[in-house]
Amino acid sequence: MIAAEIAGEQAHVDQVYARLGEATRSARQVASEGRSRYQSDRQSYVREEDGTGLYERDVFAFQAAKRLATLDAEHEGLVFGRLDRADRQTHYIGRIGVRDEDYEPLVIDWRAPAAEPFYRATPTKPMNVIRRRVLRSRGQQVIGIEDDLLDDEHADDTLVVVGEGALMAALSRARGAQMRDIVATIQAEQDEAIRAPYQGVTMITGGPGTGKTVVALHRAAYLLYSNRRRFESGGVLVVGPSRVFMNYIERVLPSLGEESVTLRPIGAVASDVVKLSGERTDSAEVAGIKGRLAMVGVLKRVAALPTKGAPDILAVTIKGEPLVLRVDQLNRIRTDVLSRYRVNQGRAAAESALLNALWALKPAQIELDRDQFDEQIGSMASFRMFCNAWWPYLSAEEALARLGDRDTLRQVAAGSLSDHDQQLLADSFAGGGEPTIADGALLDELIDRIGPVPQTETEPNIFLDDEGSQVSELVTVADRLSVQREVDPFAEPYQTYAHILLDEAQDISPMQWRMLRRRGQHASWTIVGDPAQSSWPDPDEVQRAIQQVIGKAPHREFHMSTNYRSPAEVFELAAKVALHAYPKADLPKAVRSVGIEPELRVAQRGDDLGPDAVRAVRDLLTVVEGTVGVICPPSLLDSVETKINSEIDDHDLRRVIVVTALQAKGLEYDGVLVVSPDDLVSQTPGGERVLYVALTRPTQRLITLDRTPGATWRRPLG
Repeated sequence: MIAAEIAGEQAHVDQVYARLGEATRSARQVASEGRSRYQSDRQSYVREEDGTGLYERDVFAFQAAKRLATLDAEHEGLVFGRLDRADRQTHYIGRIGVRDEDYEPLVIDWRAPAAEPFYRATPTKPMNVIRRRVLRSRGQQVIGIEDDLLDDEHADDTLVVVGEGALMAALSRARGAQMRDIVATIQAEQDEAIRAPYQGVTMITGGPGTGKTVVALHRAAYLLYSNRRRFESGGVLVVGPSRVFMNYIERVLPSLGEESVTLRPIGAVASDVVKLSGERTDSAEVAGIKGRLAMVGVLKRVAALPTKGAPDILAVTIKGEPLVLRVDQLNRIRTDVLSRYRVNQGRAAAESALLNALWALKPAQIELDRDQFDEQIGSMASFRMFCNAWWPYLSAEEALARLGDRDTLRQVAAGSLSDHDQQLLADSFAGGGEPTIADGALLDELIDRIGPVPQTETEPNIFLDDEGSQVSELVTVADRLSVQREVDPFAEPYQTYAHILLDEAQDISPMQWRMLRRRGQHASWTIVGDPAQSSWPDPDEVQRAIQQVIGKAPHREFHMSTNYRSPAEVFELAAKVALHAYPKADLPKAVRSVGIEPELRVAQRGDDLGPDAVRAVRDLLTVVEGTVGVICPPSLLDSVETKINSEIDDHDLRRVIVVTALQAKGLEYDGVLVVSPDDLVSQTPGGERVLYVALTRPTQRLITLDRTPGATWRRPLG
C-alpha cells in the first residue's frame, strides 16, 4: 500500500520535473536570443537606436539568467507537500511555483496564500483540508511520505494515511554541517510569525531549540516573495553571532528560492565602511567595556583631538606684517567646524575659518582686498604645511589606535571609564592586530563621527607608453597631482537596507545596536532572541536598546513555546542551570525523549583534558549518525582541537566541529561534548547563561567533562 502511494506521488513529481526541464530550456533559449539580438564589433560608434537595443538585450539576458538561477537552484527536492481538500481538489506545495502548459498550477509556492493551510491547518481547525502529506525526496526520487489526518469526518474509506507525523520524523533525522530548512514541517505558531506584516518590528522570542532562527529565515524568504519590489531593491541584511553561524545557515534562503540577501556576522557588519574579518575576540571584560554606551563620549572626544604633535600656533607674514593665531583661537575654530562637519569633510571649512581669523588680524595699512588676501595666504607653503599638519585626514583605525596611548585615553575617558577599565582598554589597543568583533562597532561609530577618508584618483596619462621605449618622458609636479573627488559632507558612508533580520539579539551590545540602527534607519526589522541566553552582562540594558529600535513603530511579538531540538533529558539538566543564572527565564517545553540521561564525566587527569575529550568524542561518534560538536572555553580551544585532529581518523573527523560557546550559538549537533563548563563560565561573557546555550545544542546525546567532581556549575543540579 505504501509503495503504491509513493509511486503515485512519484508520477506527479516526474511531471513537475519534466515541466521544469521545459522551462529551463525555454529560459536558456531566451538568454541566447538576447545575446544574439544585438552584436557589436566595437569598430564604429553605436547609434542611439542600437544603444537602446543593447540595453534591451542586457535586460532580456538578465531576466533570463535570473530565472535560470532559480530553476537550477530548485532542482533538488522541489515538491515536498500535498493537500487533499474537502472540495476534492489536490494541491501540491513546493519551493517555487510551477505551472503546466495551460497555466494550471502543478506546484504552489510555499509562500503563496493558497499554501497557508499546509502550515496552519489542525484537527480542531482543518481549514478545508482532509489530509496533509509531506513528501521526502532524495533528488528527484520520492523515498518516503508522512501524513496527518486533519478531518476524518470528510475522509472516505479509500484515503490512505501513512506514518506517525512529518515533524517527529524530521526531528529524529541526523544533522549535517549546514542548517536545513523546515519548509515542509513548519508548525502553526511558526507560520504565523513567518507571514506577519512587514511594517515595523517583528520580535520572535523563545528558548533554545524552538526554531526561532529558521523561522526568521523563512520569514525573510516570505517577505521577499510577497513584497519583492520593496525588499529586493532596498536589500535585506541578515546578521548572526559569528561566521561559523553564517556558514551554517547560508544555504537556507537559497533553498527557499531566495539569493538576494546579504549575510554578515555581527563582527563584520561595518565591513561596508572599514576592513573587518569579524573573527578575533576580546576577553569577556574588555568586550564588556567596548560595548558600553560610555564609549560614545570617549570616541567623540578622541575624534576631535588634534593629531599628536600637531602645531599649536599659526604664523604667516604678509607684506612684512606678521599675523599669528594662537592655541586658544585654533581650538575655538576646531570646535566650531566640528559642530557642523565631520572631521574628514571639515578640512575646507577649517581652512576658510583660518583665513577669516587671519583677515580679522590684517592691519589697515595693507592694501589688499579679500580675494587677494585669501589667494596670497592660501598659496603660501607655510600655510599649506600648517593645514596638512593641523587638520590631516584621519582614518577610523588611526583614531581608534590613539586609545592605545594611556595619556590620550586618560584625557578622553576621564569621568566615563574607571582607571581599571582604562588600563584594560589601552592594553587591548596597544597590542595592534586585527580589529576584534567589539572593535567593529567602535570603528563604525568613528566613521560616523569623522567620515571616510576622501578618495583620490590620479589623472590619466595622456601620453602613450611605448613598451620598451628608452625615451624618458618629462613629468612635471602638476602631472603628478591627484584629483580629490568631491564628497557630500552630509552623506552617510554606510549601506542601508529595507529590512534587517537580527539573530541572537540578546547578545548585541549597546554600541553594536547603534551600528545596526545606522543601516536600518528606515527599515523594517525582524529581531530574534532569548534573554535567558544572553552573553551581555546587563540584559536590561539590551532590552532598553531594543526599545530604542522599536520606538513608536508598529511592533508585534511571537513567542515560540516548544523545544523541538533538545531531548527532554538534556533540557531538564540545562533548565536548572538557566533558572539559577536567570530566574525569569521563559523555558520552552521539550517534546522529544531519547531515554538516555546526559553523562557528567570527570577527567582522569584534571589538568590534561585532551585524552578524555578524545575518548568522549569517539563514544559520541559511535552512537550518533550525524555531527558531534565539541564546545570549549577559549583557553582550551586550540589544545583540544589539536588533540582531536591528531587522534580521530579523517573519516570520522569530518563529523566533528570544535567551537567556543559563543560560536555555537544558533547551531545544533546530534551529539555534544561540553569541555570544562567552569572554565567556559569564567571565560565567556554571560557566564552561566552561555553555559545554558552550550548544554542545549545536542539533538540526541550530551556529555560534559570536568576537571574535578565538585565543579561549581553542577551545584544547581542538586
